[in-house]
Amino acid sequence: SCLYVCMNTFLGFGREHIERHYRKTGQCVYLHLKRHVIEKVPGASGGALPKRRNAKLFLDLETNSDLNNDDFEYEDEAKLVIFPDHYEILLPNIEELPALVTIACDALLSAKSPYRKQDPDSWEEELQASKHAKTLVQLDNGVRIPPSGWKCSKCDLRENLWLNLTDGSVLCGKWFFDGSGGNGHAMEHYKETGYPLAVKLGTITPDGADVYSFDEEEPVLDPHIAKHLAHFGIDMLQMQVTENGLRDNDIKPRVSEWEVIQEAGVKLKPMYGPGYTGMKNLGNSCYLNAVMQAIFSIPEFQRAYVGNLPRIFDYSPLDPTQDFNTQMAKLGHGLLSGQYSKPPMKSELIEQVMKEEHKPQHNGISPRMFKAFISKGHPEFSSNRQQDAQEFFLHLINLVERNPVGSENPSDVFRFLVEERTQCCQSRKVRYTERVDYIMQLPVAMEAATNKDELIAYELKRREAEAARRPPPELVRAKIPFSACLQAFSEPNNVEDFWSSALQAKSAGVKTSRFASFPEYLVVQIKKFTFGLDWIPKKLDVSVDMPDFLDISHLRARGLQPGEEELPDIAPPIIIPDDPKEMKFNWRLLDPSNIDESSVMQLAEMGFPLEACRKAVYYTGNLGAEVAFNWIIAHMEEPDFAEPLVIPAFGEVASSGAAVFGAVGLDNQPPEEMVAIIISMGFQRNLAIQALKATNNNLERALEWIFSHPELEEETEPALDMMDMENNANANILAETGSEGPRIKDGSGRYELFGFISHMGTSTMSGHYVCHLKKEGRWVIYNDLRVCASERPPKDLGYIYFYRRIPS
Repeated sequence: SCLYVCMNTFLGFGREHIERHYRKTGQCVYLHLKRHVIEKVPGASGGALPKRRNAKLFLDLETNSDLNNDDFEYEDEAKLVIFPDHYEILLPNIEELPALVTIACDALLSAKSPYRKQDPDSWEEELQASKHAKTLVQLDNGVRIPPSGWKCSKCDLRENLWLNLTDGSVLCGKWFFDGSGGNGHAMEHYKETGYPLAVKLGTITPDGADVYSFDEEEPVLDPHIAKHLAHFGIDMLQMQVTENGLRDNDIKPRVSEWEVIQEAGVKLKPMYGPGYTGMKNLGNSCYLNAVMQAIFSIPEFQRAYVGNLPRIFDYSPLDPTQDFNTQMAKLGHGLLSGQYSKPPMKSELIEQVMKEEHKPQHNGISPRMFKAFISKGHPEFSSNRQQDAQEFFLHLINLVERNPVGSENPSDVFRFLVEERTQCCQSRKVRYTERVDYIMQLPVAMEAATNKDELIAYELKRREAEAARRPPPELVRAKIPFSACLQAFSEPNNVEDFWSSALQAKSAGVKTSRFASFPEYLVVQIKKFTFGLDWIPKKLDVSVDMPDFLDISHLRARGLQPGEEELPDIAPPIIIPDDPKEMKFNWRLLDPSNIDESSVMQLAEMGFPLEACRKAVYYTGNLGAEVAFNWIIAHMEEPDFAEPLVIPAFGEVASSGAAVFGAVGLDNQPPEEMVAIIISMGFQRNLAIQALKATNNNLERALEWIFSHPELEEETEPALDMMDMENNANANILAETGSEGPRIKDGSGRYELFGFISHMGTSTMSGHYVCHLKKEGRWVIYNDLRVCASERPPKDLGYIYFYRRIPS
C-alpha cells in the first residue's frame, strides 16, 4: 500500500488520485510513503528471529490485525517525488535537500495519526496503581457475588454495574461514564461511606479487570485484584471474555437476542466482491456501519455518489476531507467497488488448511475520516459512545439535504407527506395540515401479545430466581402481531393542551395521521425504546412478525370529507403583560453560559443526550428540570434533537446550518429557533416568519412589529393550530415551501422488504447493531467486518426496516 502526501497541504492521496490533485492544484512536490509486508526469516533454531522493536517502522498507521506477527513484519519506505516527471529523491537525504524540506519531511514521518488524537487513549497505556490497593480494608460481612444475574441494589439496572471492593455492594455507574445506562448509585455510595475502589462487573477476566478509584477520580490498576475479588467469592481464573468483546456475564440475561440476531452457532459462508465489503468497528460505531450499508444498497444513493464519483472528485474543494459529497463518494466506492472484499486465492486456502493458520486478508474498510467528518461538532456522534441508529439515519439525511449532489437529491426517495387531521372532541370540527417526514414510527402494541400466559409465567420465574440469586430462566419474548402495531399507528391520539378555535378555549382534541404521499422507499422504525420506572431508558424485547410484502394503501390521506366542518382560523389569545419591559423574556436574557447545569445533569442522568438537555433548559428559560422535561418529550422525535444548541446572534441572519428539514434549501428563511420562540408565545407560524423577515431576524424588533400590526393577525392564513403544533413528531411544516411544493415521489402503497437493522442490548446507549440486506435474491448479514450469507435472518427482531415500492 502506498500514499502520496502533498508537501503544501499535507493531504494524502492514493496512486489513482494523485494525478487529479496535481492537475487541480499544480502542487508538484509529494512525499511518497510505502509500507512493505515481509515474511520473517527463520532463525538458526528453526523458529522466527526473536522479537525486537522494528526500527524500519516509522509511520503511525494501523497495522493489519489479521497478520500473524510471528511470521511477518512491516517495513516503511519514504521518498520525495517531483511531478510531472516523477523524479525521485530517497529519504533521508540531508546533503541534497534544503533544511526546511528535511524538517518538514521529518515532522510528517513522526506525526501521530490524527485519529489517534480523537480516540481517548486506552486505559492500559497510562493506568497507575491506586494508592488504596495495598492497604484496602475489606469488610468481613459474608457477601458472596454470584457469577451472573446482577442488578443494582438501589434500582433495577442490570448494566454498567460496579462492585465496591470494600463492602461488596453492587451499584450502577453514571450513564456518561462509559456510554451505558446508570443512575450514579455507586458514586453516591462512595460519598456516604468513603469506600474508594470499585470494579466493573463483566470486565473481570484471568488477565485483570477495569477498576475505578472514586477518591483519585480515575481508572486505576489494582495489583491485588485477584485477592480482593476472592474475598467476595469471585475466582478470576473462571471469568472469561467471549468473542466480540462481550463478556459471558454481560449477555447471559439476554443471550438469545445476541445469538439469534448475529446468527451465532451456525457456520456462515463469507461473501466477497462488490457490495459485500465489511466496515471496521471504530469503537461503538456499529450504528454507523449498519446505516451506511443499508444506504449504499439503494440504487439512487449508488448513482448519486459512486456513479458521480469522477465529477465529485474533480470539483471537490481543496480540502476534500471537509466535503460531505467527497466523503460519501469515497465511502460508497469503498463498499461497492469490490477492491476491499476479495476472496482468498485457492493456493492461499490450501496453504491455510495445511498450516492451520490465517494469512493476511486486506478486507473491509475503516471509515475513520467519514465518521470524523459527519460527526464533527455533534456531541453524541463524535464521541465513542453507542448511539441510536434511527437518530443517526435522520442526521445523515439532514446532511444529504444540505449538500445537494446534482439535480436530484437521493434522500428524496425517503421523503413523504403526512396529513394530520386534528378534531375538537366537543364541537366535532376538524383541521387538516401537512408535514414532511422520512420515517414511519410504529408503536409496539404490547397489549396484543399472542403469548400472554407464557409471559406471565416467565415473569414469576424470573422474580423467584432473582430473590434466590439464581441465574434467570430462559427468556420468553412477547410475540406482537404486525397488524396490531399498524392498527395502533392508525388510531387517533389525544392532543395534550389542545386549544379549540371553535370554542376559543382549551378542550379535548384528537389527532390522526395518514400518508398524503407514499415514498419510493419506506423506512419503518419499531418504537422499542421507552422509559421504565424512574425514567430509566429501556428496550422492549419483543418479536414482531414483520411482513415481506406490505400494503398500506388503506392509510392514504383523504382530505376534508363531505359533512366535516373546519375549525375557524383563530389564534389562541395573546397574554400581553402589563409592563412591556417584561417582554424581554427569559430567552432574550439567557446567556448560553448561564444555563442551569444542575437541571441539565438531572435530565442527562435520565439518559437523554447531553445537548438535548442543554437545549431543553435553554428554551424553557431555566425554569427547572420539570418544565425542560416536557420540552424534551415534545421534541424527542425531531431530527436535530441531539444536535448542539445554536443561538444565532440577534439581528443576524442565521447561517444555513440553522435550517431545519422542512425548510432546507429555502432562501431567506428565518432561523427555526427564533420562529419556534415566537410561536411558543401563541402567534401564528407565518406571522412569526413575516415579522422576522421584516426586521432582519431581530427577535425583539419582530415582537414589537407583531404588536404594532394587530390587523395582520386576523388576515394571516395560519399553518395550523399552535397548541397542536407542539405535538408534531417533526415540526416540518410546509407553510414556507412556496409554489415549488415539497420534493416527493408519490406512488402506490405496496412494498417489499429488502433490509433491516437490528439492535442487541438493553438501551440505545449500549449494545451492538447489525444489518441484514437482501442482495441478488438472498439475505446477507453485515456484522461490522464480517459479511456472510445469512441462514436464518431474524426478521422479527429488527429495529429499523427498509421497504422498496413494488411498481404497480
